[in-house]
Amino acid sequence: MSVHFFVRFEPLPGSEMRFREELLRVNEPSRAEIGCLAVRVFESLREPFVFTIHSEWVDEAAFELHAQLPHTVRFLRAAEELLTHPVQGLRTRAIGGGAGAGAAL
Repeated sequence: MSVHFFVRFEPLPGSEMRFREELLRVNEPSRAEIGCLAVRVFESLREPFVFTIHSEWVDEAAFELHAQLPHTVRFLRAAEELLTHPVQGLRTRAIGGGAGAGAAL
């Protein structure tokens, strides 16, 4: 069963464009990882300079490997300096039926 990861980013005032560049820079190498099924980067329509990543991984082990790779570590270091908050993601699985949904509890 695949694992989905969501994270919201709010850059410090004045660092929005630099953070946006860092976010886009980490996107391609992450997509190229063997265990990555998808990575999508979003920017808010209603809150200027608020960004989100949604990624999907074959399993938790693939995501754990991703978190240790040099491009991810570099991004997280840059994010520490550029965000108003620590990076906190939400690791999830699909529920409720349909393609890719997790097993019913």
